[in-house]
Amino acid sequence: MNITKTNIDDLNAVIKLQIVQEDYETRVNNVLKDYRKKANINGFRAGKVPMGVIKKMYGTPVLADEINKILSEELMKYIRENDLNIMGEPLPNETEQKEINWEKDTEFEFSFDIALTPEYTLNLSKKDKIDFFKIIVDEKMIQSGVDMHSRRFGSNNPTEVVEEKELLKGNFAQVDAKGKLTEEGIVSENVAMSLEYMKDEDAKKKFVGAKKEDAIVFNPAKAFENKSDIASMLNISKEEAETLDADFQFTITEITKFVNAELNQELFDKVFGEGTVSSEEEFKNKIKEDIEKQLENDSDYKFLIDAKAKLVKKAKIDLPEVFLKRWIVATNKEMTAEQVETDFANYADEFKWQLIKNRLIQENDLKVSQEEVMEFAKKQALMQFQQYGMMDVPEEYLNNYAQQMMQNQDEQRKIYERKADDKVVEYIKGTIKLDEKEITTEDFNKMFE
Repeated sequence: MNITKTNIDDLNAVIKLQIVQEDYETRVNNVLKDYRKKANINGFRAGKVPMGVIKKMYGTPVLADEINKILSEELMKYIRENDLNIMGEPLPNETEQKEINWEKDTEFEFSFDIALTPEYTLNLSKKDKIDFFKIIVDEKMIQSGVDMHSRRFGSNNPTEVVEEKELLKGNFAQVDAKGKLTEEGIVSENVAMSLEYMKDEDAKKKFVGAKKEDAIVFNPAKAFENKSDIASMLNISKEEAETLDADFQFTITEITKFVNAELNQELFDKVFGEGTVSSEEEFKNKIKEDIEKQLENDSDYKFLIDAKAKLVKKAKIDLPEVFLKRWIVATNKEMTAEQVETDFANYADEFKWQLIKNRLIQENDLKVSQEEVMEFAKKQALMQFQQYGMMDVPEEYLNNYAQQMMQNQDEQRKIYERKADDKVVEYIKGTIKLDEKEITTEDFNKMFE
């Protein structure tokens, strides 16, 4: 085995591997012997097929397969042992690769192009300035949070008279053009129906002021837009609901009205845990804190976008563009060379940022530990539980949920990336000068339009 590297320029090189018979002969023979033991060919006893027959049948594909394995192993070993920092993965050379005759050749030469990681300088200091947009938490946002929690823990209470958005229970019975019950019409009993989702205002007005035992005649097909809801209410198929156009009598048996939870200690404990807050003022302040934390994530996201652009421009990195374009096409079957050419400016910025990000992580020991990943997964789990009103979740539940998340390799990779981004953001924020600017949510969102 002979391996050589020839530098084309500072960013590109060619690695040549010369493989002789001694490099692969033993491996190929061992595979063929194993084939011989397992071969089941008419005219021969199992395991007694002559090696000549096995070589004739399988020799060439086995040779190609074993040499490809040797290539992969030795190429990666050479790159690792020689501390070659490369971008992407080696690609077969398109001009120097000699034609191979797998039937006759005993010595083989392979040429691979590699892209070398570019050298660049990046000295960050307080002389570098990046905007940091701090989103203002206004009273409207706080009140919206109060209303959300109040509604979330609200309840349906019995009431006597229909006003506007009540939930009704009752019985449907189809009627004819004169409003009389039909003998073979559709009947559906003990049905729940919300006026809040009734779109026909004329139909809704018929119910306003109604009481229990009152019978209201209306056309459900006109009152409600969702055919699946109509099918469920009338206990018919969706296909029947699609063509239905008839009046029904709805006899009210129960009226309930949704009432938001009162701002009292019971609500405070349900939202934030027992004893965490004890007054309406503390409740609103805690909501404000939570909103600020959520908005800080948005601010960090915007900062990361701006930091990428700033640092990529500052680093002035030259890329092996021709190689990278080939590599993108080679590793993405759905991509064409034309598409890559059109979008390459975006690809180039992302390549440059990954180089910068990896350097910052390595030089400043910004490694993400398994413990940090688990803690992040537990926070994600807690947030999901809290969406269903479970504020005080036992640690055991969070651990189990987080471990389930970690079993998903794709989910685990995303969390590692998220935590790495967080660490890079914090490092940059602490190294450069932050030009902090307050901004409303409306103006902040406009920056992404």
